[in-house]
Amino acid sequence: MEGFKTPQMSRMRSFGSGGGGTPINIPASPFMKKLGCGTGVSVYLMDRAGKLNASPWAIKKINSKCASKQVQLYQKRLNEEAEVLKGINHPNVVGFRALVTAKDGSKCLAMEFGGEKSLNDLIEKRKEEGLLAFPAARIEKVALHVARGLQYLHNERRLLHGDMKSGNVVIKGDFDAVKICDVGVSLQLDENMRVSDPEAEYVGTEPWNPKEALEEGGDITDKADIFSYGLTLWEMMTLAMPHLDNPGVDDEEEEGEEDSMEESFDEDAYYARLGTRPALDAEALGDCYRRMVELFYVCTEEDPKKRPSAAQIVKALESNAPLEKTAAATEV
Repeated sequence: MEGFKTPQMSRMRSFGSGGGGTPINIPASPFMKKLGCGTGVSVYLMDRAGKLNASPWAIKKINSKCASKQVQLYQKRLNEEAEVLKGINHPNVVGFRALVTAKDGSKCLAMEFGGEKSLNDLIEKRKEEGLLAFPAARIEKVALHVARGLQYLHNERRLLHGDMKSGNVVIKGDFDAVKICDVGVSLQLDENMRVSDPEAEYVGTEPWNPKEALEEGGDITDKADIFSYGLTLWEMMTLAMPHLDNPGVDDEEEEGEEDSMEESFDEDAYYARLGTRPALDAEALGDCYRRMVELFYVCTEEDPKKRPSAAQIVKALESNAPLEKTAAATEV
């Protein structure tokens, strides 16, 4: 143990307050529970039990192992995400708490703690336990809460989330709260629900990206989020990753083929499938999943104009209206 030094608590100050805010003490990474990680960043749980009635925070920090050039990029993205979050206030979208600066100049984004697990974590856990699709009622609850979050982002904040997937939905408790997170690559929408900046780049995550985001000069609208939202519901019904996993494959068979998966991976076929609707065995799911199957199908239409808006989805789910007709009133 010689040479080991106890990690020090990093003293930080509020960023953007002119230095006059109350100092915020963020523990060094080893003193916090790691919730997850993404490209260049990790997210930790900060327990604020020492403060009266203080709820915990989720702390997004840039990974210390990133190269210097990457650090600059991730810090820029963190600043941009903080600016977006500052204007957000909705029960189904993770909220802003603080942007703080360490002595070394690196930034940490403090956010509302939406839950210890992402929807993707729960999908993987369910798959490992040998279970099948989430109960239909649970999928419908997630569908409604995420749709409400998207309606708020699209209609009130004029923002395209830009990276909808199970990994960017956090769950608290036994699905007591469902919140969209990670707005770091969001894009501004104009009054016609189109991305307003012609130079803006849609990032997303490849398997969830719609066809228009994969094409050069594609017309990106709020319906890009709707396609990815549809695939997120598909994940809950199949416990698989779009275009990469094979729903229904026996676990033992899959494990036995694990070593050869990379060798047998058909890259051309994978890229040909991107932006399309993955297969779904609706008959095997049963009639109780009918509404979620209908919603998945209408949200993953290749033509964005045939997909419903988030507002239409919310209205249909709240009123128990037929979901296969939600796109009929979609603006042309």
